[in-house]
Amino acid sequence: MTAPPAGPPVLIGWKEYVALPDLGVRVLKAKIDTGARTSSLHVAEIRTLAELPDGEADLEIVLAPDRRRSHRRLTARVRQLSLVEVTDSGGHAEIRPVVETRILLGPVEKRIRVTLTDRSGMLFRMILGRKALEGDFVVDVARKYVQSRPSGPQTLIQEP
Repeated sequence: MTAPPAGPPVLIGWKEYVALPDLGVRVLKAKIDTGARTSSLHVAEIRTLAELPDGEADLEIVLAPDRRRSHRRLTARVRQLSLVEVTDSGGHAEIRPVVETRILLGPVEKRIRVTLTDRSGMLFRMILGRKALEGDFVVDVARKYVQSRPSGPQTLIQEP
């Protein structure tokens, strides 16, 4: 999925700014969650455009803005690689689409897999799990926003 890191792991805090350029997201606040295996991203809507014979599908997703900018919506097309069953911390199981996208966090750019779900009731619109962090990052849970914010205009999607 990604090449081995060129140097030592990058230090990050328990929450950081990231960018998802393939989805048009320039800046997004993400919670770093080493207790979660997979990463997840909040979407307001998911539409299946085409189902493919290999089990993949082309999706159109609508990324929801923060509550302070409720008029903003961001639409992207993605390839669903699979469906997975994810059990949240409350023990509730849900079938979620899995997509792959690029993430920028500090000096690191890599491709990660994320599940798509409704996180409207959650504080953070994105969770970065262990699989996205492995090999590239070390987390200092006592710090936040260690890495600089990705360049771009105002945050499109953030915590409420």
